[in-house]
Amino acid sequence: MSKYVFIVVCFFMCMQLAAQPDRWQQKIKYQISVDMNVENNRFKGKEKIDYWNNSPDTLTRIFFHLYWNAFQPGSMMDVRSRELGKTLLGTNKKGDPVYDWDDRVRDRISKLQPDEIGYQNIQSITINGLAQKLVLHETILEVDLTKPVLPHSKITMDVAFEAQVPLQIRRSGRDNKEGIRYSMSQWYPKVVEYDYQGWNANQYIAREFYGVWGDYDVSITIDKNYLVAASGTIQNPNEVGFGYQADNVKLKASAGKTITWNFSAQNVHDFVWAADPNYVMQKRQIKNGPLIYVIYKQVDSLESKWTAVADTAVAAYPFIANTFGAYPYKNYSFIQGGDGGMEYPMATLIKNASVGTAIHEWMHSWYQGMMGTNESLFAWMDEGFTTYAELRVSAWLKKDTAFAYKEAYNSYFRLVKSGREEPMTTHADHFNTNAAYSTESYAKGAIFLAQLGYIVGNQVLDKILLDYYNEWRFKHPNANDFIRVAEKASGMELDWYKEYWVYTTKNIDYALGDISDSSGKAAITIKRIGLMPMPIDILVTYKDGTKEMHYIPLGLTLGNKPAEDNTTRIIHTEWQWVSPEYSFATSRPVGDIKEIEIDPSMRMADISRTNNKIVVP
Repeated sequence: MSKYVFIVVCFFMCMQLAAQPDRWQQKIKYQISVDMNVENNRFKGKEKIDYWNNSPDTLTRIFFHLYWNAFQPGSMMDVRSRELGKTLLGTNKKGDPVYDWDDRVRDRISKLQPDEIGYQNIQSITINGLAQKLVLHETILEVDLTKPVLPHSKITMDVAFEAQVPLQIRRSGRDNKEGIRYSMSQWYPKVVEYDYQGWNANQYIAREFYGVWGDYDVSITIDKNYLVAASGTIQNPNEVGFGYQADNVKLKASAGKTITWNFSAQNVHDFVWAADPNYVMQKRQIKNGPLIYVIYKQVDSLESKWTAVADTAVAAYPFIANTFGAYPYKNYSFIQGGDGGMEYPMATLIKNASVGTAIHEWMHSWYQGMMGTNESLFAWMDEGFTTYAELRVSAWLKKDTAFAYKEAYNSYFRLVKSGREEPMTTHADHFNTNAAYSTESYAKGAIFLAQLGYIVGNQVLDKILLDYYNEWRFKHPNANDFIRVAEKASGMELDWYKEYWVYTTKNIDYALGDISDSSGKAAITIKRIGLMPMPIDILVTYKDGTKEMHYIPLGLTLGNKPAEDNTTRIIHTEWQWVSPEYSFATSRPVGDIKEIEIDPSMRMADISRTNNKIVVP
């Protein structure tokens, strides 16, 4: 190859690399119309779906989620729940056995009668007028395409379906314990996400969700006495009324028995709605923020609690936006319904007026609604990050300066002690126990962020949170994506943290060892008992009240965190992870020391803190 040819080839290779786009992702547009029969709890629907294959792959088949087929006796969700319910976790304070039930599900599915089960039947899917071959796999429908979908091309599918709303058991359904008529989540045939790992055609067992970014135009025809709340923005407010209408608008009475509600949502990955004849609404317009709807079943004694939910959202939003990024949609709805709290884009279902639950579900708008992480593979990035945000926002609202994440740490410590801990990389459906899934996803996931603040410093963590929001919203980030953001913001190598905390069950346990005088200075030995290494903060308090923060960097980070306060700080040489012990010297002799403590901030998840502190007599 000549010199000039080589230069030209290199030039075009560089141009290609420079032109590499962000990670590709599919796009979808739904036009959905349903006609709800409130007498028999069934509806018929049609979908017109535009689907863009932005991948480099040719698709010979497409998959749909049919979630409600899980609510039938003998389904995978039914069997899985009853099997986990056989696992003995221990005993309660009374000495009674405690089993690993999800109390919301237990064996309730197995007892459903034909008019109580859920189902979604796709009657036909056509593309360009041609019927496609359909193969049902319980909650997954396989569509064997008559013509492949080529890379970077678009198809339009016409879908006809019918469904029966199940008795409310898990998230969606009718007639829940609070008396809400319809909680309509996972209610439509939903195209499965195809990403860089291929099709994510997970059966609906019990856990979380993953979806394609897209636009929704949804029309719901229902009895005119029902108020409908939903994802998206109402498009015909002055026709439906119920509080959606503009001020001073005089509504026309509906001539028929039904009303059609039209909602639109852009750049979301799911759509939820709920309906009840006794719903009422409160509204709050947040300055420089969204319009908040709070929709709930009217009970006079609970009115003030729902008002508190609305007012708290207004009070919390400025802090949320400054800490985690701005909410990008026009409105958000807190809707009474479901079986606890469950998040969806632009809306949540919450069963009662719990402010804590409301904050948690709203924060999912960031770590589920905007990030759209694959929750089956990275449940801790969804539930854990949301739990961290909920606890931080709640502490700010209460002006509580105590450590906000104490209970999350304690929950994790209990799991470690139980011997049931599993790697956080475990697929959400495949944890051995409900207990382990819950603690790993919520508590240990929240600790991931709180403890990251210990490693890089809380101010740097705040920068990471905003950088993550700015770089990865609407892009389905994974664990590596987050770590790269953290490394860029901190200037530290952090892959080791992900490897230990997420991929293993190795624990952190450090202890103070020998303390002696050496050349007029105290020589202190630190022992690493656990298998996970960490950088170490050690606070030495002298009898005259002065303090020294001794910082021992971990060699794996190839960097130091900045000082976090005005305490005198001494940075020592790196502690290499292969060494079980480390010794350092203070500036004064042992006789001057009052107290020595490893990690006084409590952010390091040391499973045995009894050996972390010494008070010198």
